[in-house]
Amino acid sequence: PGGGGGARPPPPPRGAPPPPRGGGGGGPPPPPPPPPGPTPPDAPDAPPFRIVAVTSCPTGIAHTYMAAESLENAGREAGVELVVETQGSAGFTRLDPAVIAAADGVIFAHDVPVRDKDRFAGKPTVDVGVKAGINKPAELIADVRGRAERGEVTATGKGGTPVERAGESGDGYGTKLRKWLMTGVSYMVPFVAAGGLLIALGFAIGGWEINKAPSVMEHFSWTQVDSWGALLFQIGGVAFGFLIPVLAGYIAYGMADRPGLVPGFVGGMIASNIAAGFLGGLVAGLLAGAVVLAIQRIRIPTALRGIMPVVVIPLVSSIVVGFLMFVVVGKPIAEAQKGMTDWLAGLSGTNAILLGVLLGLMMCFDLGGPVNKVAYAFATAGIAVADPSDSAMEIMAAVMAAGMVPPLAMALATTLRRKLFTPTERENGKAAWVLGASFISEGAIPFAAADPLRVIPASMAGGAVTGALSMAFGATLRAPHGGIFVVPLIGNPFLYLVAIAAGVCVTTALVIVLKGLRKPVTGAAAPGAENGTAAAAERKQPVAA
Repeated sequence: PGGGGGARPPPPPRGAPPPPRGGGGGGPPPPPPPPPGPTPPDAPDAPPFRIVAVTSCPTGIAHTYMAAESLENAGREAGVELVVETQGSAGFTRLDPAVIAAADGVIFAHDVPVRDKDRFAGKPTVDVGVKAGINKPAELIADVRGRAERGEVTATGKGGTPVERAGESGDGYGTKLRKWLMTGVSYMVPFVAAGGLLIALGFAIGGWEINKAPSVMEHFSWTQVDSWGALLFQIGGVAFGFLIPVLAGYIAYGMADRPGLVPGFVGGMIASNIAAGFLGGLVAGLLAGAVVLAIQRIRIPTALRGIMPVVVIPLVSSIVVGFLMFVVVGKPIAEAQKGMTDWLAGLSGTNAILLGVLLGLMMCFDLGGPVNKVAYAFATAGIAVADPSDSAMEIMAAVMAAGMVPPLAMALATTLRRKLFTPTERENGKAAWVLGASFISEGAIPFAAADPLRVIPASMAGGAVTGALSMAFGATLRAPHGGIFVVPLIGNPFLYLVAIAAGVCVTTALVIVLKGLRKPVTGAAAPGAENGTAAAAERKQPVAA
């Protein structure tokens, strides 16, 4: 190319060697090839995508930490930096503000309001329920990365009630109502556990007549066992006394934020005093939240706005809620509560067994979800009195027994037929022994998430068998939690364990049979499959002996 300005030389004959580069034509040699280009932005030395996440659930025990672990594992597989703040029942440690500031996206996986949510404002955010964090963490990570690439960010996050800040703005009233109720239940459960266990220990130490003991303020002997039993029983009774006020107060808090606490607690205490029970607490909390929201809609002169949250709203809302609970709705609710209590006390024979079947099905339907919590709340409401009936304690025993079945059955199935489960599921099976023995139904969630059409029906069948047998055997339980660790406090403990063992065997057999009937998928999973694809292929592929 490029001669000295003369005519272009003819091309060389076919088959002749090419002329030497840069010679003969008098022109300059061709430029050397360009150097390699700059390092692309996605090179290994580029900073990874950073995500911060918050997980929480109504009880703040199992789902909270299972979602955190699932997200962390998926983050490692996707090559992103993911840090989780678990807002559990034992409190939470706030993420370092510098970590939040450096994050490229946020994931909220929660069923109760995220505390101090404003810290995460202005970043791409994915907001889902806690089960989504357990079941599809890879999809959530991909979603938040996509939002970051599109430049989607959340608003300031301020304003609205805790429940409105807890989910998507398009949530319907049914979803919000569930979150309001779950907020109250999440704060009530620790009181149930502490109070119930203390009362049960009091009975175990001091005998069944300990509820008639005088106050320990009047009589307490350091060397008498009965005095210590009475002390534990009376402390537990005080803790139980907070159940209904706490439930009502935090339902109102979920609806109207801090201004709802005072009327909620007042309404809940009234419900407790007039024997309106658990139902009265629910109604009082909803009334208190609604009254506060109505007051906040009124236009207030600027000069009075400073005293509204401290004086006016607590005063007016407490008067209105107190009037409604004492005069309007309290008496009908108390009569309904008494009717339900009398019905439970009169249960016997076939009716009691059918109720055990229903409670067992509910406990195993969603493994710690809303249906499970309804059955659990129904049982704990029956024993949340100073002298519960035998029927109420039988219901509590049936609920706890059925809730222990799914994780124990999954643990047994992974032991008996290892080839039907993936290595990850076999590891989860080891932990499920402890979780099931501790009455933590969520231990079966990893199995249900991987294979819901086989695991959930099998779990429900076993739970129904256990619930029915527990009611038929007349097993009683005064403690609302504890699993096998409170067996000494159970009436008819041997038959109670037989009921649990029967349900575990039923669920284990069904899971093994159903998994054995599925068609095996030939061929190995692609080694390059990403996130959930490889895991799904692994689940479908039979494991070699």
